[in-house]
Amino acid sequence: MTLPSPARRRLTPVVGAAVLAATTATAGLVTAPAQARPADRPVPPQQELQLVEATIDELQKALVTGRTTCTEVVEGYLERIEAYDDQYLSYIELSDTALAEAAALDAQKATRGATTPPLFCVPVVLKDNIDVEGLPTTAGSPVLAGMLPPDDAFVTEQLTDAGAIVLGKANLDEFAFGFGGASALGGQVSNVYDLTRGPGGSSSGTGAAVAASLAMVGLGTDTGGSVRVPSSVEGLVGIRPTMRLVSQDGIIPLALFQDTAGPMCRAVEDCALTLQVMAGFDDADSSGQYTLPQQRDDRGVLLGSEAAYAEVVGVRPDAYTKALKPQGLRNARVGVVRALFGNDPEVIATMEEAIAAMEAAGATVEDVTVPDLGVVTSFTSNSRFEFKDHLTRYLSDRPVDGYPRTFDEVRALTPSRQSTFASYDVFGTDRYANPDYDLNTLERPGYVRPRLEAALDNTTLDGTALGEPYDALLYPSVVSLPRVGGSPSSGSNNRLSPYSGFPALSMPAGFTEATATRPALPVGMELLGREFDEPTLLRLAYGYQEAVEGTDLARQAPTTAPELP
Repeated sequence: MTLPSPARRRLTPVVGAAVLAATTATAGLVTAPAQARPADRPVPPQQELQLVEATIDELQKALVTGRTTCTEVVEGYLERIEAYDDQYLSYIELSDTALAEAAALDAQKATRGATTPPLFCVPVVLKDNIDVEGLPTTAGSPVLAGMLPPDDAFVTEQLTDAGAIVLGKANLDEFAFGFGGASALGGQVSNVYDLTRGPGGSSSGTGAAVAASLAMVGLGTDTGGSVRVPSSVEGLVGIRPTMRLVSQDGIIPLALFQDTAGPMCRAVEDCALTLQVMAGFDDADSSGQYTLPQQRDDRGVLLGSEAAYAEVVGVRPDAYTKALKPQGLRNARVGVVRALFGNDPEVIATMEEAIAAMEAAGATVEDVTVPDLGVVTSFTSNSRFEFKDHLTRYLSDRPVDGYPRTFDEVRALTPSRQSTFASYDVFGTDRYANPDYDLNTLERPGYVRPRLEAALDNTTLDGTALGEPYDALLYPSVVSLPRVGGSPSSGSNNRLSPYSGFPALSMPAGFTEATATRPALPVGMELLGREFDEPTLLRLAYGYQEAVEGTDLARQAPTTAPELP
């Protein structure tokens, strides 16, 4: 089989030498203090939209008032990618139709006026395991370089139907293996706050691109932390939705029992709107939207209609944005799982500051114990069991001449990942006869879910009340800062959401102090909620974001990608 060229396709430079010279020095200062995100920046009538830290709301206001056009916005982001992405390697592939799509939206706006869809002209980046018609889906592997999908993934179609423009595909851990952020096709992604440190993964490119304002929002995928870990170390809001809320169709799988796509954003309100657009019923056989939670692909019965989906989800389609209340922490109750705090003093200190800020904003924050937490987190991720069959299923549904169609063919052409492929081959062969697979699919949900529900309800396992119930559980997203040349450690914190199917939201708790050799670094905290209760998580997160705005705990923009002159 002849492999296609693995070379990355980049746009012709659109930034002049003078601009590049003006930004190079600033971009290299990885130890400079970060820039605070301004609070709801008032924009004078003639001021151009600033792309660094821009929100969807700011973009829409600028478009409505005529201070910019969609074409100018997309040009601006492409200029930023050209100027800065050589230091991050966040993108694998750029769209060559983005500018034409922007011009088409400008023409539509001229006839529609202010009536536009919710993500009108929002520039997005998608992890390169999510199908986009006209762009290759490679999973970061040279083996799949150039392989075009037949159509959009369901989540891609949802975004573009809502007016979003796909700028390109993001780099990732190859085939979403791990948290290091490197692929043979795209190279090693850098942390935008400190280029010497790891970016987290596997949605590393999405995290870097959004954090550096090389896209407005992005999509990652999360099997065991791959949205939340990079969001934590890049100072982003990242949501792993409840299983079944978002369709899995058109995404290269790692383990369909645990996989889900999720938004990654700089602001809570942007993630709320993006998730609201992503969610929805999909009648495709590969949607993963079963009638019961956490069903195996050999046993699950798919939801058959929009009505059935709506009954299962149980929230209004607009509930996510309506949950955003500036006083969202007032009278909230949050249970802190201190057993998951780890030993990093900087992480712990930042979490304590965040807890104090929550209390100051009106929340009751109490320590809580998850029953049998050690056993809950001791189960195994199902990627080792399911990747072999599920990758083969994805490839066989997309037969493209010259490309592999099975796990075995991909493995034979991927020498750099032989140890992982060998392990997944062993565990994935005849998985239905493996008692460990039964343990982690048939038995795990019945053990994990009641224990997390007991912690959320503030009861014992037999239902005896210990106090008032909690809105969410709280703990660090990762238990250590990203290492120089390496990944952060998530401990077992990343497991609670995928092992239960419950939603989790990671957001900046705050930042460490800068030192003489290191800039201030983000520390992420994770909120875990009840099934399909994303609105509550968003209410708490938005309340925290608004409460700490203007303080040292607020999100800070990295200094490695300032506004272009």
